[in-house]
Amino acid sequence: MLTNTFKQALAAKKPQIGLWLGLANSYSAEVVAGAGFDWLLIDGEHAPNDVRSVLDQLQAIAPYPSHPVVRPPWNDAVVIKQLLDTGAQTLLVPMVQNADDARSAVKACRYPPHGIRGVGSALARASRWNRIPDYLQQADAQMCVLVQIETRQGVENLDAILAVEGVDGVFIGPADLSADMGFMGNPAHPEVQATIDSCIKKILAADKAPGILMANETLAQRYLERGTLFVAVGVDTTLLARSAEALAARFRPSLQKPASGEQTVY
Repeated sequence: MLTNTFKQALAAKKPQIGLWLGLANSYSAEVVAGAGFDWLLIDGEHAPNDVRSVLDQLQAIAPYPSHPVVRPPWNDAVVIKQLLDTGAQTLLVPMVQNADDARSAVKACRYPPHGIRGVGSALARASRWNRIPDYLQQADAQMCVLVQIETRQGVENLDAILAVEGVDGVFIGPADLSADMGFMGNPAHPEVQATIDSCIKKILAADKAPGILMANETLAQRYLERGTLFVAVGVDTTLLARSAEALAARFRPSLQKPASGEQTVY
């Protein structure tokens, strides 16, 4: 019940294929939980999620083999504490710009004396309300902290971020990174791709796990070939929207052709 199999897979250099969840709904989360993905990202940054809706999705996913990863809205120790107590063991912390940001994320996921996570396990689903023996002593080792770099500043500080103890992986945010580099909506631009490739090499050299979101299947496969270890290959909102549009267009030829999304992340 406590073992973080996703963290184990990353440590073993076993690529993990994921799906992004933005519908903020436990029913749809359960639908895709049985689809065969290694991990599912519950997005609290850009999707309309709060702690309660994240909890609902964690409960929906729990019976299935897909591992839930939660992205908090910000690198906020208070929100992180709540998410951990609901049972999240793997967090993807957005907009990490430097080593101090990375250290803050790690500390928020650790109990004292190694961190600042509040001790409230008797109230927490994470410990099954203290039914997991020695939860407080074991929890830290099972936390997987993934930090997200998505700006030129984050890229410039990548070496220092990688040196922070407790960071298990670094996720490259191609949408924000391409925008910050001046190529809004075009993560496939050669300059963006060169930057991402350089980051992947550095992350691997530091014995950390590189990750990325890329719905363009050609690019997603390219990242896997370069050693990226956790890759989200689609987004539930996009799958629903594009499939619905395509179905409608087959019966209503006058409808505008759906966007291909070939140059986008999502």
